[in-house]
Amino acid sequence: MKPLKWGVVSTARIGLEKVLPAMAQSPDCEIVAIASRDLERAESAARKLGIPKAYGSYEELFADAGVEAVYNPLPNHLHVPVSIQAIEAGKHVLCEKPLGLTAEEVAPLIAARDRAGVIVAEAFMVRHHPQWIRARALIREGAIGELRAVQGAFSYFNDDAENIRNKTETGGGALFDIGVYPIVAARYLFGAEPRRVLGLIERDPSFGTDRLTTGVLDFEAGQASFVCSTQMVPYQRVQAFGTRGRIEIEIPFNAPPDRPCRLYVDDGAALDGSSARTETFEPCDQYRLQGEAFARCVRDGVAVEFPLEDSVGNLNVVDALFQSAADNRWIDIRTS
Repeated sequence: MKPLKWGVVSTARIGLEKVLPAMAQSPDCEIVAIASRDLERAESAARKLGIPKAYGSYEELFADAGVEAVYNPLPNHLHVPVSIQAIEAGKHVLCEKPLGLTAEEVAPLIAARDRAGVIVAEAFMVRHHPQWIRARALIREGAIGELRAVQGAFSYFNDDAENIRNKTETGGGALFDIGVYPIVAARYLFGAEPRRVLGLIERDPSFGTDRLTTGVLDFEAGQASFVCSTQMVPYQRVQAFGTRGRIEIEIPFNAPPDRPCRLYVDDGAALDGSSARTETFEPCDQYRLQGEAFARCVRDGVAVEFPLEDSVGNLNVVDALFQSAADNRWIDIRTS
């Protein structure tokens, strides 16, 4: 397959340290340009990563006929407007999560995609990792009986006032940054949308961002719950509980690319977990797999497995959790 030629807007850390190096290792992806509103920063990143072209504006990159697809890792509040610019320039777009700050905000992006006839996807890399594909397959096969509950936790500690994750005006806070992962995980494993949600939020007194958020999602087949925090000990874990067993994903979200990952399947015979069997996955880079999947959609006409309409489903939950915390009540997803 002819490699897909990528342009990148911004010199965001996730792009420079994780996504771009991973995609550069794939024969299906070629990073040909990077842009920043600061040309010097773009040139520095280009030299570091061996990218041929550097631009001092996003518009210059969008005008480059050699760029076929754009990766957008800009701050959350710029995901929709800059992605629409790229689409209107005829580029395919892979945009970081969350796709937007509200479900309503995404509607113009979907309309732009439909008008241009390009491929646009949200960058939830976890759904491309073999451990998640295997976990979903085990559940569908009935390996743990009927799925009843999904529990997730995701946290890190960051109290830097200058960090963009701690700024409300750019879409900072725990729910937008990391809470979207256990939400997408629950929807992925249940294969459905929740009927209603309940949210509890504690906000940082200085930043105003949610530094501790707990969510409960009520599905027709069961329930999901999670806690996420930007000011707790670094930790992440997901468990799926069924009528006859459970699945535990050891490192569900930041799966390391340089060592094996594990999930555990337990029938509950021993309460200390010693009855669990381990499934091990050889090292792989989920960012590379994500880039390759996107490239196949463009080159081979493969349908996007999780289109923007799925992203709207995730943001419906986010919207409802914020509303629930503000109103101190359950919010029905179908009417929110």
